[in-house]
Amino acid sequence: MKICSDYLLSTVFPVLLTMVMTITIVLGSVLAVNPTLYAADKTPENILVLGDSLSGAFGLDTDEGWVALLQQKLTTQNYEYRVINASVSGDTTRTGLSRIQSALKMHAPSIVIIALGGNDGLRGLPFSEIENSLADIIQRCKAHGSQVLLIGVRLPPNYGPVYNQKFTELYQRLSDSYQVPLVEKMLHNVAEDRELMQADGMHPKAEAQPQVMENIWTGLKPLL
Repeated sequence: MKICSDYLLSTVFPVLLTMVMTITIVLGSVLAVNPTLYAADKTPENILVLGDSLSGAFGLDTDEGWVALLQQKLTTQNYEYRVINASVSGDTTRTGLSRIQSALKMHAPSIVIIALGGNDGLRGLPFSEIENSLADIIQRCKAHGSQVLLIGVRLPPNYGPVYNQKFTELYQRLSDSYQVPLVEKMLHNVAEDRELMQADGMHPKAEAQPQVMENIWTGLKPLL
């Protein structure tokens, strides 16, 4: 028995110990290179997009819109998220507010992208109403435990610089008050180029959607 024990201690155990250490080192190296590997079977978290026609791929195939392109980017970069597009063409901040509670309950998003306000401005709704509705949406999302990304919009130049400036200030106030990140211009590097806009001058063409997605991505990535 003593000979057997000595043999195990001197020969077998060191070999087993070396094998365990090697496996540990290999696994550690793999996870260091690809930290999302361990989450391969993890249920994806939801990102909810609450928007209007600018987020609803108006005039385009659904898979050409920036929301679909965002899902592609997340998947390609191994982020475990599913993007749910709850955008409705013609939506205002008021109608968005009426939908947010049921959307939060249904989808339990970890992140909500709020991209509303353009239709409010086009219809000349009071700034106080727009700001109050957006504030209420933000508060409900935060109360649900969701992170919020606020997307600023601009109106066509014919609405005048003063009107557009008030819009800019509105989104910035909300960002500051509720400590949520803000993408100041959804259509940055897009709206200025008529070649990238559809005939109505309001909605981006398919070839502009990657730029819109990248604009959103700059604000979204830190939340992932």
